[in-house]
Amino acid sequence: MRVKLIRIERAEDGVFGVLTINGQVVCLTIERPWLDNQKNISCIPAGEYTCKRVDSPKFKETFEVLNVPTRNYILFHAGNTIEDSLGCIIPGSKFGELRGKRAVLESNPAFIEFMTRLDGLDSFQLQIVNF
Repeated sequence: MRVKLIRIERAEDGVFGVLTINGQVVCLTIERPWLDNQKNISCIPAGEYTCKRVDSPKFKETFEVLNVPTRNYILFHAGNTIEDSLGCIIPGSKFGELRGKRAVLESNPAFIEFMTRLDGLDSFQLQIVNF
């Protein structure tokens, strides 16, 4: 299983990407802007990570990105704008605008599709690459 997040745009209002599984586009993503990997306000560095299935008290069943330098509890979860994230990865079905802010839209269906594609897996390797 090859899971890859390709970051395609870096801006003040977010880092936008495309998530693929085995080369097939599954969803789009939004993350917080790059602010030197600072906890709760930055996206994580590009690189290779193990992701483990977890039960989050807030987001229920999801995957956590492990071994991020100086960070923990980086999750995949539904949302729309960077305000919905403390450094996590938010999937969406399309890019758009919400309440005057850039966003990913139709996040719940995108998150469900992401989880469905990973059904039966307890972990996977994630490769994050910058454009």
